[in-house]
Amino acid sequence: MNKDIGVLIPEIYLPSKDVDLSRWAVVACDQYTSQPDYWEKVCSYVKGQPSTYHITLPEIYLESKNCDDRIKNINSSMETYIDNQTLVSKGNCLVLVKRKTSLGNERTGLILAVDLEKYDFKKGSGSLIRATEGTVVERLPPRVKVRQNALLELPHIMVLIDDPEKTVIEPLSDNISTYEKLYDFDLMMDGGKIQGYKISDEKSIDSVLSAIANLADPETFMKKYSLQNKMDVLLFAVGDGNHSLASAKVHWQNVKAELNADEMINHPARYALVELINIHDKGLIFEPIHRVVFDFPIDLINKYLKGYCTKNNCSGNIIFSNSDDEIAQYLMSHKKENAHQIPFISGVKKGVLSIEPPPFNLEVATLQGLLDYISNHGENIRIDYIHGSETVEKLGSIDNNTGFFLPPMDKSELFKTVILEGALVKKTFSMGEAAEKRYYLECRKIR
Repeated sequence: MNKDIGVLIPEIYLPSKDVDLSRWAVVACDQYTSQPDYWEKVCSYVKGQPSTYHITLPEIYLESKNCDDRIKNINSSMETYIDNQTLVSKGNCLVLVKRKTSLGNERTGLILAVDLEKYDFKKGSGSLIRATEGTVVERLPPRVKVRQNALLELPHIMVLIDDPEKTVIEPLSDNISTYEKLYDFDLMMDGGKIQGYKISDEKSIDSVLSAIANLADPETFMKKYSLQNKMDVLLFAVGDGNHSLASAKVHWQNVKAELNADEMINHPARYALVELINIHDKGLIFEPIHRVVFDFPIDLINKYLKGYCTKNNCSGNIIFSNSDDEIAQYLMSHKKENAHQIPFISGVKKGVLSIEPPPFNLEVATLQGLLDYISNHGENIRIDYIHGSETVEKLGSIDNNTGFFLPPMDKSELFKTVILEGALVKKTFSMGEAAEKRYYLECRKIR
């Protein structure tokens, strides 16, 4: 491990050659949480076959009655996959990942492990590895429960670096023909195509670690962000999977409480496997995460709007419209720098939620503030966080539901915003749509 930058070259486990990788790799567990039909299709497709579906817990099942039994089966299946050599070690290495999504975007990532001692998800953290969004602590216990007796971890965590000169990952791509290809296949359920290459030679690894260390240099950091006052270096920003990494952190805190100082140094639970991505990768697209409020129509939301705006010294209106074209025309003609205009669909009703001056910098924070205000005033509202406007349209058009459409965030502003303002409101952005999320593939032992 490189202690200064919190990076470990992990021992990677991958399926043996006789495993069908298109059935093995399954999308991140926090996707399609309001679409049980998606997971039913996955379950049918992988039935009787080795698959990460059997060793992960899709979050749609987190509140099911048999959740504990699912977790026991996950732990048992992990043991079986190691014992019968469904999973085999590829040794200590990095994995260069090339992903082409079904939407035509191509991105490059690097699988490595990060030191959880360098990560803190708490608000106001100055740690080397930081959350980009607020962490909902109440969401962690069931996720920690999945990890606490697990033999393996499988990452859907994607961690960002701000590397405009492209010094860490991109040089590996330039020499890709010299590396062993580990896999090359089509992902299930419109996930696109993925390739992986083993990076294990000393020269390449030293080059990666040196380039990461340069990004972590305090003087370089201060200059890059034009900081006048000394601030803690932010090297790694968690882009996707923040609650999974936070759960790994809590699990590690529980484990290390029983260890002595020497045992803590190299304990496998101290680290978490992630995919590292340069925020300047052209294939990395920031998509908005929309909101759908279930069994809570726009008319009821409107009853709380005045109180929310009074509290935040702003004014709010609900403007109803007959069509998408009218909404688009309204947004164009009422475009203001000092206002947030958020389109919605609620059953058969459509329109725009307008708030000015906005109490927050981002539309998502303004909307989330309103929904939190409603919740804090005794309403038991259920919110889902949706990737893709078509799903919002479908769910929001159901009687008594309300779906809100949010704009994307400029990814170039992410690091400086987190450095200066701290973590963003929960579920601010998504790196791509649901089908573009990381699929479970590589594994690492954590005990």
